[in-house]
Amino acid sequence: MAKIKLGLAPTRRSIFSAPAAVEYANLTRKKLKELGVDFVDIDDIAEDGLLHDEEDRIKIEEKFKKEKVDGLFFPHGNFGTEYEVARLAKSMDLPVLIWGPRDERPDENGIRLRDSQCGLFATGKVLRRFKVPFTYLTNCNLEDKEFAEGIDRFLRICNVVKSFKNIRILQIGPRPFDFWSTMCNEGELLEKFNIQLAPIPLPELTEAMKKAMEDQVKLNETLAYCRDNFNICIKDEELEKVAALKIAMRNLADKYACKAAAIQCWNALQSEIGIMPCAANALLNEEGFPVVCETDIHGAITALMVEAAGMDESRSFFADWTVRHPDNDNGELLQHCGPWPISCASCKPTIGYPLAFDHPGAVEAQAKKGLLTIARFDGDDGEYSLLLGNAKGIDGPYTKGTYLWIEVENWPRLEAKIVEGPYIHHCVGIHQDVLPVLYEACKYIGVKADLYDDVEQEVSDKIHGIK
Repeated sequence: MAKIKLGLAPTRRSIFSAPAAVEYANLTRKKLKELGVDFVDIDDIAEDGLLHDEEDRIKIEEKFKKEKVDGLFFPHGNFGTEYEVARLAKSMDLPVLIWGPRDERPDENGIRLRDSQCGLFATGKVLRRFKVPFTYLTNCNLEDKEFAEGIDRFLRICNVVKSFKNIRILQIGPRPFDFWSTMCNEGELLEKFNIQLAPIPLPELTEAMKKAMEDQVKLNETLAYCRDNFNICIKDEELEKVAALKIAMRNLADKYACKAAAIQCWNALQSEIGIMPCAANALLNEEGFPVVCETDIHGAITALMVEAAGMDESRSFFADWTVRHPDNDNGELLQHCGPWPISCASCKPTIGYPLAFDHPGAVEAQAKKGLLTIARFDGDDGEYSLLLGNAKGIDGPYTKGTYLWIEVENWPRLEAKIVEGPYIHHCVGIHQDVLPVLYEACKYIGVKADLYDDVEQEVSDKIHGIK
């Protein structure tokens, strides 16, 4: 599981009950600990453990930066000091969550202690004035399931943002000539998002494979894993090349400090190493190191975002939108030569030969059905967006490679979005519903969330914890 650290800064305003604000701040601390949330507190800075003082705010900012928190949580124990919240959030430039507990019934004299909800309205306005994007969780009780679900969702959002802001991708070879659709603007990705590429030529890969063949311990471990987890339908010497390729890519990724890879995969690669890279890709994907095909840099970015949204609970898979279902007008085939992780398969995968190539090393297996999130990061003319939606796995005809027939709400509508762009025939899927997480994370990274179904209000309600 990915680990995210929150900066916890409960806030209050002086004209409302300070003891009530302290009480609710402490109850919030207790609940976060029960939920297993890792957080950095301010109770060693502010005398009452609450943010409402400018001198304290400066010290809190220093502490949060030193502790390298990944997101900020501002519980409003009473109305809160909205400008201190905004100043801290602006300086930190991290995802922000605001929430306040439900207020009590006014007493017999009509006195209200906290007005936490009213403070949320003020804080939201001031954050907008400061141009600070933020997430809010509906005004609910600490014991309501909406609170626990909202905290979990925000941690996932923070993980997507953290991952996106620290991307370096191993680019193995240039894109295949025929794949003009996978071209990317390396300089623009760096300038806009700090996304870095580490390009290497194919001879550097082949040299790394030669060294991997000499590492008998790692080679034998990988071969044993393959024989335990796959049906092997290629020669022993070919399987050794698969293992060596996997080890070589992992070593190169470590050398260049990369978190994902995009490999040329055809056709020059086959003449250099004599195998398809699909099975080696599948092995790395299963380890949580995404590898995508046809040097699709945008595809690798998508995979990192999707896996971060899933908090490493399950692996993603890289696929082509290929053909429509023969019997279901909203059905579509997701397929590729075989790079999908083993854990996505509904059966024991086979390492054999692909549909369109003569070289060994592809993987064949139908993926598990169930609910999925499908995504694609892409851009044209300097504008980037994330295509997003849900799908479910369905029955369909057998086909080669790693594949899954899926059904969406309205395929023609989705098809139009892919054709009209800025997207292409590649996407990334995961067996989790991370749609609300990815949708909300987009506001923090300068990317437009583009839903392919008419579910924006439903997604928004989930984000805010609205029943």
